[in-house]
Amino acid sequence: MKVKIKRDQLLHAFQMAAAVTSSRSSKEILRNVKIEVTDDRVVLMGTDLEIGIRAAVTELEVDAPGNVVVPTDRFGAILRESVDEVLQIEYDGQKAVVTGTSSQFQLPAANPEEFPSVPQFTEETFYTLSAPLLRQLVRRTVFATDPDSSRYALGGVLLEFTEQSVTAVGTDGRRLAQQSGPIERSGDGGGEQNAIVPARAMNLIDRTLGDDDQPVQLTTRQNDLLVRSGTSTLYSRLVEGRFPKWRDVFPKHSEGVRIDLPVGPFHAAVRQAAIVTSEERRGVQFQFVDGKLKLAAYGAEKGESHVEMPISYDGEQQSIDLDPRYFNEFLRVLDPDKTFTIELRGSDAAAVCTTDDGYGYVIMPLARDQR
Repeated sequence: MKVKIKRDQLLHAFQMAAAVTSSRSSKEILRNVKIEVTDDRVVLMGTDLEIGIRAAVTELEVDAPGNVVVPTDRFGAILRESVDEVLQIEYDGQKAVVTGTSSQFQLPAANPEEFPSVPQFTEETFYTLSAPLLRQLVRRTVFATDPDSSRYALGGVLLEFTEQSVTAVGTDGRRLAQQSGPIERSGDGGGEQNAIVPARAMNLIDRTLGDDDQPVQLTTRQNDLLVRSGTSTLYSRLVEGRFPKWRDVFPKHSEGVRIDLPVGPFHAAVRQAAIVTSEERRGVQFQFVDGKLKLAAYGAEKGESHVEMPISYDGEQQSIDLDPRYFNEFLRVLDPDKTFTIELRGSDAAAVCTTDDGYGYVIMPLARDQR
């Protein structure tokens, strides 16, 4: 195997493939990245058996096709530290040689036949959506999952597909985030499909997406998910288990008081009120009165905070105690110049937050011993 390739393109593809490898893996072969060279492309592959990534580079000069498996840490260091525009990679069956204009490195190379297979995207039935929408689906739901829960389904994001839309849902049992958006389906089959994708895979999907508005193809199989974006493909096994009936959490009709709030100023007020909270006393009281929102917290060692901000509300007083961490994570994924609506149905009922672009977020009030 022998190929010449631009270093910056190789580094970009390598970083995507290396994102799933681990130097602490019990299997030595999984600490490496596989480089597969064909006549028209180089594909870099990394996997931990649960998640795999294929990242391709098409601008290259191939002298001899073939495969080589290189150690992730050392090969990555060469790519980062080299100042050469073009690097040559050669494999003679025993060692990998990386050559630049004034440098050469020899690395031990594992047997390519021992490297686990990373599936390609060959499905003819798939869904297409924009990269910005997929990124929004990830960022607005994955933070609400609970990978440490004994209920495995809570460690992933539920994706629900119909003919024309996809809905992503994340929950840890104390709060729930839900976002929907339009998709197009290609191929036969179809109907409604559900898949629970591990939170780690969802974060990696976000990392592999390009910055432009390119289309992304996504397909689910019986036990796994494939996502193709540009020249990269991500594979992930799905989470087993039953996801909670999340639609039961949202009220079917508007039953409470609805209040519009500005994201940026409200986020600043919540952060200020939360300063004195602690793990033992983490609650913040949100009190909505005529034309004003009052936030109060009473922390350990007699700490207190009182914050006020003007709001457009002229109804009866409403009060609820919530964990500010859950509110802050919700507010971080919103545009600070936008507004959102909070619906309150009493101090012991969940607060329901919605935006005008299809985002919904539910926060359960704190129990009295947590306030």
